[in-house]
Amino acid sequence: MRRLILLCVVAGLLVSGCSTGFVHADPDTGPNVIYAEDFDGPARAPQSPWHAVTGGGGWGNEEAQVYTDSLGNARIDGQGHLAITARRHDWGYTSARLTTKGELSIRHGRISARIAMPAGTGLHPAFWMLGDDIDRVGWPASGEIDIIETLNQAPEYHTGVHVPQDSSERGQSISVTGVPSSPLAGEFRTYWVNKLPGRIETGIDDQTLFTVTPADLAPDSHWVLDNPFHLLLNVAVGGAWPGPTDHTTPTEATMLVDWIRVTAP
Repeated sequence: MRRLILLCVVAGLLVSGCSTGFVHADPDTGPNVIYAEDFDGPARAPQSPWHAVTGGGGWGNEEAQVYTDSLGNARIDGQGHLAITARRHDWGYTSARLTTKGELSIRHGRISARIAMPAGTGLHPAFWMLGDDIDRVGWPASGEIDIIETLNQAPEYHTGVHVPQDSSERGQSISVTGVPSSPLAGEFRTYWVNKLPGRIETGIDDQTLFTVTPADLAPDSHWVLDNPFHLLLNVAVGGAWPGPTDHTTPTEATMLVDWIRVTAP
Protein backbone atom coordinates (compact mmCIF):
# COMPACT_ATOMS: atom_id res chain seq x y z
CA MET A 1 0.00 0.00 0.00
CA ARG A 2 1.28 3.44 -0.89
CA ARG A 3 1.54 6.19 1.70
CA LEU A 4 0.66 9.86 1.35
CA ILE A 5 3.24 12.56 0.68
CA LEU A 6 2.96 15.99 2.27
CA LEU A 7 6.02 18.24 2.56
CA CYS A 8 6.00 21.95 3.30
CA VAL A 9 8.08 23.79 0.67
CA VAL A 10 9.99 22.12 -2.13
CA ALA A 11 11.23 23.84 -5.31
CA GLY A 12 8.55 26.53 -5.29
CA LEU A 13 5.66 24.21 -4.48
CA LEU A 14 3.93 25.32 -1.29
CA VAL A 15 2.03 22.81 0.83
CA SER A 16 0.21 24.06 3.89
CA GLY A 17 -1.28 22.03 6.71
CA CYS A 18 1.89 20.09 7.44
CA SER A 19 0.55 19.11 10.85
CA THR A 20 -1.06 16.15 9.07
CA GLY A 21 2.39 14.56 9.09
CA PHE A 22 1.97 12.48 5.93
CA VAL A 23 5.28 11.52 4.34
CA HIS A 24 5.67 9.41 1.19
CA ALA A 25 8.82 7.39 0.66
CA ASP A 26 7.94 5.01 -2.18
CA PRO A 27 10.98 5.03 -4.48
CA ASP A 28 9.01 4.30 -7.66
CA THR A 29 7.25 7.67 -7.55
CA GLY A 30 10.50 9.64 -7.75
CA PRO A 31 12.08 12.31 -5.54
CA ASN A 32 10.02 15.21 -6.95
CA VAL A 33 6.66 13.87 -5.79
CA ILE A 34 5.34 16.15 -3.05
CA TYR A 35 1.85 14.71 -2.62
CA ALA A 36 0.52 11.38 -3.81
CA GLU A 37 -2.55 9.36 -2.99
CA ASP A 38 -3.68 6.04 -4.43
CA PHE A 39 -6.82 5.72 -2.27
CA ASP A 40 -5.88 2.21 -1.17
CA GLY A 41 -7.21 0.52 1.93
CA PRO A 42 -10.65 -0.18 3.36
CA ALA A 43 -13.83 1.71 2.54
CA ARG A 44 -13.95 4.94 4.52
CA ALA A 45 -14.56 8.67 4.36
CA PRO A 46 -12.10 10.83 2.38
CA GLN A 47 -9.12 11.86 4.48
CA SER A 48 -6.85 14.89 4.80
CA PRO A 49 -5.95 16.87 2.76
CA TRP A 50 -9.41 16.37 1.23
CA HIS A 51 -12.55 17.58 2.97
CA ALA A 52 -16.13 18.13 1.90
CA VAL A 53 -17.73 21.50 1.20
CA THR A 54 -21.43 21.34 2.04
CA GLY A 55 -24.41 23.37 0.82
CA GLY A 56 -25.65 24.29 -2.61
CA GLY A 57 -28.92 24.04 -4.43
CA GLY A 58 -28.34 27.00 -6.76
CA TRP A 59 -24.56 27.35 -6.50
CA GLY A 60 -22.34 28.09 -9.47
CA ASN A 61 -24.39 27.91 -12.65
CA GLU A 62 -27.74 27.66 -10.81
CA GLU A 63 -26.99 23.99 -10.20
CA ALA A 64 -29.55 21.58 -8.77
CA GLN A 65 -27.42 19.48 -6.41
CA VAL A 66 -26.90 19.90 -2.69
CA TYR A 67 -23.35 19.02 -1.63
CA THR A 68 -23.07 16.79 1.46
CA ASP A 69 -20.37 15.09 3.50
CA SER A 70 -22.26 11.78 3.36
CA LEU A 71 -20.44 8.56 2.49
CA GLY A 72 -23.18 8.09 -0.08
CA ASN A 73 -21.73 11.03 -2.01
CA ALA A 74 -17.98 10.81 -1.32
CA ARG A 75 -15.99 7.84 -0.09
CA ILE A 76 -12.91 5.71 -0.53
CA ASP A 77 -14.59 2.69 -2.10
CA GLY A 78 -12.31 -0.05 -0.74
CA GLN A 79 -11.18 -0.93 -4.28
CA GLY A 80 -8.48 1.70 -4.68
CA HIS A 81 -10.61 4.66 -5.76
CA LEU A 82 -12.04 7.90 -4.47
CA ALA A 83 -15.71 7.83 -5.53
CA ILE A 84 -17.75 11.03 -5.88
CA THR A 85 -21.39 10.18 -6.57
CA ALA A 86 -24.33 12.33 -7.60
CA ARG A 87 -27.60 10.75 -6.44
CA ARG A 88 -31.17 11.44 -7.44
CA HIS A 89 -33.81 11.61 -4.70
CA ASP A 90 -37.53 12.27 -4.79
CA TRP A 91 -36.84 15.90 -3.92
CA GLY A 92 -33.71 16.52 -6.02
CA TYR A 93 -30.01 15.64 -6.15
CA THR A 94 -27.15 15.30 -3.71
CA SER A 95 -23.48 15.15 -4.63
CA ALA A 96 -20.04 15.97 -3.22
CA ARG A 97 -17.51 18.73 -3.64
CA LEU A 98 -14.10 17.95 -2.14
CA THR A 99 -11.35 20.51 -1.67
CA THR A 100 -7.83 20.72 -0.27
CA LYS A 101 -8.30 24.36 0.79
CA GLY A 102 -6.33 25.08 3.96
CA GLU A 103 -4.39 21.82 3.76
CA LEU A 104 -2.74 21.43 0.35
CA SER A 105 -1.69 24.65 -1.38
CA ILE A 106 0.24 24.67 -4.65
CA ARG A 107 2.09 27.68 -6.03
CA HIS A 108 3.99 25.92 -8.84
CA GLY A 109 4.17 22.28 -9.85
CA ARG A 110 2.57 19.55 -11.92
CA ILE A 111 -0.77 18.14 -10.77
CA SER A 112 -2.13 14.99 -12.37
CA ALA A 113 -4.95 12.57 -11.64
CA ARG A 114 -6.25 9.38 -13.23
CA ILE A 115 -10.02 9.77 -13.41
CA ALA A 116 -12.99 8.02 -15.00
CA MET A 117 -15.71 10.58 -15.72
CA PRO A 118 -19.43 9.85 -15.34
CA ALA A 119 -21.91 10.54 -18.14
CA GLY A 120 -25.57 11.47 -18.22
CA THR A 121 -27.89 14.31 -19.09
CA GLY A 122 -27.25 17.28 -16.81
CA LEU A 123 -23.99 16.00 -15.31
CA HIS A 124 -20.97 18.28 -14.92
CA PRO A 125 -17.94 16.63 -13.26
CA ALA A 126 -14.76 18.67 -12.81
CA PHE A 127 -11.16 18.56 -11.55
CA TRP A 128 -10.08 22.17 -10.97
CA MET A 129 -8.31 24.77 -8.82
CA LEU A 130 -9.12 28.04 -7.06
CA GLY A 131 -6.88 30.71 -5.58
CA ASP A 132 -6.34 30.32 -1.84
CA ASP A 133 -7.37 33.95 -1.26
CA ILE A 134 -10.92 33.46 -2.58
CA ASP A 135 -12.53 34.11 0.82
CA ARG A 136 -10.75 37.46 1.02
CA VAL A 137 -10.92 38.72 -2.58
CA GLY A 138 -13.82 36.72 -4.05
CA TRP A 139 -14.20 35.22 -7.51
CA PRO A 140 -12.90 35.87 -10.17
CA ALA A 141 -10.24 37.93 -8.38
CA SER A 142 -8.86 34.72 -6.88
CA GLY A 143 -8.42 33.10 -10.29
CA GLU A 144 -9.55 29.66 -11.43
CA ILE A 145 -7.85 26.84 -13.34
CA ASP A 146 -10.13 24.23 -14.91
CA ILE A 147 -7.97 21.17 -15.49
CA ILE A 148 -10.85 19.15 -16.95
CA GLU A 149 -14.61 19.53 -17.18
CA THR A 150 -17.08 17.38 -19.09
CA LEU A 151 -20.78 17.89 -19.75
CA ASN A 152 -23.68 15.49 -20.20
CA GLN A 153 -22.45 12.43 -22.14
CA ALA A 154 -18.85 13.75 -22.09
CA PRO A 155 -18.39 13.97 -25.87
CA GLU A 156 -15.92 16.85 -25.45
CA TYR A 157 -13.30 18.12 -23.02
CA HIS A 158 -13.31 21.64 -21.57
CA THR A 159 -10.21 23.18 -20.03
CA GLY A 160 -9.07 26.74 -19.33
CA VAL A 161 -8.64 29.56 -16.85
CA HIS A 162 -10.54 32.52 -15.37
CA VAL A 163 -8.73 35.68 -14.29
CA PRO A 164 -9.94 39.05 -12.96
CA GLN A 165 -10.63 41.80 -15.51
CA ASP A 166 -11.31 45.44 -14.70
CA SER A 167 -14.05 45.78 -17.34
CA SER A 168 -15.97 42.61 -16.41
CA GLU A 169 -17.49 41.45 -13.12
CA ARG A 170 -17.07 37.85 -14.31
CA GLY A 171 -13.46 38.34 -15.38
CA GLN A 172 -11.81 37.02 -18.51
CA SER A 173 -12.21 33.37 -19.50
CA ILE A 174 -9.67 31.72 -21.80
CA SER A 175 -10.42 28.11 -22.66
CA VAL A 176 -10.49 25.39 -25.28
CA THR A 177 -13.07 22.73 -26.10
CA GLY A 178 -12.41 19.72 -28.27
CA VAL A 179 -13.20 16.12 -29.07
CA PRO A 180 -10.84 13.70 -27.30
CA SER A 181 -8.88 11.06 -29.17
CA SER A 182 -10.69 8.34 -27.20
CA PRO A 183 -13.74 8.33 -24.89
CA LEU A 184 -13.69 10.09 -21.54
CA ALA A 185 -16.90 8.70 -20.01
CA GLY A 186 -16.31 5.57 -17.98
CA GLU A 187 -12.64 5.31 -19.04
CA PHE A 188 -9.66 6.11 -16.86
CA ARG A 189 -7.63 8.93 -18.39
CA THR A 190 -4.84 11.01 -16.89
CA TYR A 191 -5.68 14.72 -16.62
CA TRP A 192 -2.92 17.16 -15.73
CA VAL A 193 -1.85 20.76 -15.35
CA ASN A 194 1.62 22.28 -15.30
CA LYS A 195 1.32 25.35 -13.07
CA LEU A 196 4.52 27.18 -13.90
CA PRO A 197 5.72 30.76 -13.36
CA GLY A 198 3.90 32.82 -15.98
CA ARG A 199 2.49 29.76 -17.75
CA ILE A 200 -0.37 27.28 -17.40
CA GLU A 201 -0.51 24.08 -19.49
CA THR A 202 -3.23 21.41 -19.33
CA GLY A 203 -3.63 18.08 -21.05
CA ILE A 204 -4.96 14.54 -21.21
CA ASP A 205 -2.55 11.58 -21.07
CA ASP A 206 0.43 12.57 -23.24
CA GLN A 207 -1.42 15.29 -25.18
CA THR A 208 -1.19 18.99 -24.34
CA LEU A 209 -4.57 20.65 -24.85
CA PHE A 210 -4.16 24.22 -23.65
CA THR A 211 -1.46 26.78 -22.89
CA VAL A 212 -1.89 30.32 -21.58
CA THR A 213 0.58 33.02 -20.53
CA PRO A 214 0.17 36.67 -19.46
CA ALA A 215 0.60 37.69 -23.11
CA ASP A 216 -2.77 36.05 -23.88
CA LEU A 217 -4.71 38.26 -21.47
CA ALA A 218 -6.67 41.39 -22.30
CA PRO A 219 -4.90 44.66 -21.37
CA ASP A 220 -7.14 45.17 -18.33
CA SER A 221 -6.94 41.58 -17.08
CA HIS A 222 -4.63 40.46 -14.28
CA TRP A 223 -2.43 37.35 -14.12
CA VAL A 224 -3.06 35.91 -10.65
CA LEU A 225 -2.28 32.31 -11.58
CA ASP A 226 1.14 32.30 -9.91
CA ASN A 227 -0.51 32.62 -6.51
CA PRO A 228 -1.07 29.58 -4.27
CA PHE A 229 -4.08 27.52 -5.39
CA HIS A 230 -5.92 24.53 -3.94
CA LEU A 231 -7.55 21.53 -5.65
CA LEU A 232 -11.22 20.64 -6.08
CA LEU A 233 -13.13 17.59 -7.30
CA ASN A 234 -16.90 17.62 -7.73
CA VAL A 235 -19.87 16.39 -9.72
CA ALA A 236 -22.42 19.15 -10.34
CA VAL A 237 -25.91 18.49 -11.64
CA GLY A 238 -28.13 20.61 -13.89
CA GLY A 239 -28.21 24.38 -14.10
CA ALA A 240 -27.35 26.72 -16.94
CA TRP A 241 -24.26 24.70 -17.89
CA PRO A 242 -24.65 21.79 -18.84
CA GLY A 243 -28.43 22.24 -18.80
CA PRO A 244 -31.27 20.47 -16.98
CA THR A 245 -31.58 16.82 -16.10
CA ASP A 246 -34.28 14.61 -17.61
CA HIS A 247 -35.72 11.11 -17.25
CA THR A 248 -32.52 9.59 -18.68
CA THR A 249 -30.25 11.11 -16.03
CA PRO A 250 -28.76 8.24 -13.97
CA THR A 251 -30.08 7.68 -10.47
CA GLU A 252 -26.42 7.38 -9.44
CA ALA A 253 -23.46 8.78 -11.38
CA THR A 254 -19.92 8.37 -10.04
CA MET A 255 -16.60 10.01 -10.78
CA LEU A 256 -13.85 7.54 -9.91
CA VAL A 257 -10.37 8.86 -9.04
CA ASP A 258 -7.67 6.19 -9.19
CA TRP A 259 -4.76 8.34 -8.05
CA ILE A 260 -3.51 11.93 -7.70
CA ARG A 261 0.07 13.24 -7.84
CA VAL A 262 1.61 16.67 -7.24
CA THR A 263 5.27 17.06 -8.26
CA ALA A 264 7.71 19.91 -7.94
CA PRO A 265 8.49 21.83 -11.17
